[in-house]
Amino acid sequence: MGFSNYWRNRSRYEKCILCLFLLTLPLLNPWVRGDGVGYYAYGRALLIEGRLDFEEDWLEGNSTFRMGRVDPQNRILPDQYTRTGHLDNHFTVGPAILWFPFLAAAHVGVKIGDALGVHVPADGFSWPYLTAMAMGTAMYGFLGLWLSFQIARKFVAERWAFLAALGIWFASSLAVYLYFNPSWSHAHSAFAVALFVWYWERTRSGRTFLEWAVLGLIAGLMIDVYYPNALLLILPLAEALRAYWNSFQGTGLEKSGWRRLLGAHALFVVITFFALLPMLLSRWIIYGSVLASGYVKVSDWNWDSPVLGALLFSSDHGLFSWTPILALAFIGLVLFCRREPWLGSALLLVLAAFYYFIASYPDWDGISSFGNRFFVSLTALFVLGLAALFDWLERVWEGRGAAIVACGATALLILWNLGLIFQWGTHLIPARGPISWREAAYNQVAVVPAQATRTLKGYLTGRHQMMRIIEQEDLKQLKSAEPEGNQ
Repeated sequence: MGFSNYWRNRSRYEKCILCLFLLTLPLLNPWVRGDGVGYYAYGRALLIEGRLDFEEDWLEGNSTFRMGRVDPQNRILPDQYTRTGHLDNHFTVGPAILWFPFLAAAHVGVKIGDALGVHVPADGFSWPYLTAMAMGTAMYGFLGLWLSFQIARKFVAERWAFLAALGIWFASSLAVYLYFNPSWSHAHSAFAVALFVWYWERTRSGRTFLEWAVLGLIAGLMIDVYYPNALLLILPLAEALRAYWNSFQGTGLEKSGWRRLLGAHALFVVITFFALLPMLLSRWIIYGSVLASGYVKVSDWNWDSPVLGALLFSSDHGLFSWTPILALAFIGLVLFCRREPWLGSALLLVLAAFYYFIASYPDWDGISSFGNRFFVSLTALFVLGLAALFDWLERVWEGRGAAIVACGATALLILWNLGLIFQWGTHLIPARGPISWREAAYNQVAVVPAQATRTLKGYLTGRHQMMRIIEQEDLKQLKSAEPEGNQ
């Protein structure tokens, strides 16, 4: 009764989003590979081993992950261990936190099945665990899109929020990490950031102490999932500075209000730190220091020479060149500043900080990445920006022209992106390094239409075999190229 009432109260656009998500669930690919080995290891090791022992994960990892980590005799190389005796798992613990309810349910199911005579290995690697992991990723990725849609429709017509969510869903890098590589952290990151932005915006007119505490918990989880998400703290920081400035100018808070706000901010900091404890403890256990990340030292980043142009336009996983819909979303965020100057400027500041941060990172291209995967975290901002662009088109373009252009452009960009995903996944274009746009464009017209139907059928009916072939091709390309580091 409760669900039926809830369903009746949903708009047609909300129903369409939910139905589309359910229809795409067969595309889920329950495998663990690449960076996903490290992310998944936290959940599996704690659930099965009861400690942060990742040796089984390293040995069970896919071929390209084990390169440089495991010798030909299937022994983990000595240089893979840190000074604390743990494997160098520098990946974040947040995705495992989000997966844990799904993995625990799968584990209980496996144990019950074993008691009933259905013997499936209770090792964290068998199909119930991988299916639970993939379903968890899909749920979080969907919730990230749902929240992004809710944020956008608060400021623009619901139809534009829906079209924007659809566009970012299938015309950006998100689809790859929601369906094809669910063991990576990016769909979780999109969810955590969307949840933070949604709750921050929803409560910014006047938060209670409880709401500040909830915001702190979300902030900590967001950073646990993906370190660069800490840049989203620019939003409450900008909000705080604005409130204090108004107070000092005599246009805002009285003394009692100023003290209350200071107490609320202190509570937010304390709760955020508390929520960061899983990440800090994992760093202390693995590296012997809560400040060690396991990544390239920050002092060795390219802070004085960021690759600002290449990050956007390079054929080596450039943000706008690979996923041009995000360029439209950026334009929309700029336009959004006209109608919501303070909020729009704060969001653009976050985007600019994120842009500079990634452009300064030595591996800014993401190595083995579809598009520039780091920016999947900002899905909520891109949905809002794209929706704002469509809304602006409607206001400056009389008649139905805006709808035709918006829908047509979104459909074309989705088709282009799906074709490029197909090329990337089947290695028609290299998974690493720059690609030839001439070759990619030719494939889109001459190769993808001819192969897509047959490959999709194979993906749905013989996925494991197809994944083995893809992994072999990836290993072949990796061995033929100069070493570019681990995935």
